[in-house]
Amino acid sequence: MSMNGGPQNAAVWFEIPVRDLKKGAGFYGNVLKSDLKIETMGPNDMALFPVAKDGVGGHLYPNAELAGGKASLVHLMSPSPLEEALGRVSEAGGKVDSEIISLPDDVGRFAYCSDPDGNQFGLFTRD
Repeated sequence: MSMNGGPQNAAVWFEIPVRDLKKGAGFYGNVLKSDLKIETMGPNDMALFPVAKDGVGGHLYPNAELAGGKASLVHLMSPSPLEEALGRVSEAGGKVDSEIISLPDDVGRFAYCSDPDGNQFGLFTRD
């Protein structure tokens, strides 16, 4: 908890809607150089992003109605160097939507991208 009683980390989970779960898992797996595990939880199939024990996790889920940028934007930690990850976005059928943006005080760098379903996301590195 923080000094004012709120959480130290506001984000605990994220969800990204996609039209096709296997294609979405392949796209993000390729870009992040990591396998997404497809599982059924409750009534829904989902593709889980890898997550450390105390890290922030998330998943893809099939929802054609929300796919295409109608959901919240998330920033994903990218393997370094960022330039190579951005190349994989295009190679995997996505689109790089911005130049690389450097954050002040050497916090890191990121760029906005879109997946094949039109969902916008950020790729972030600390390098």
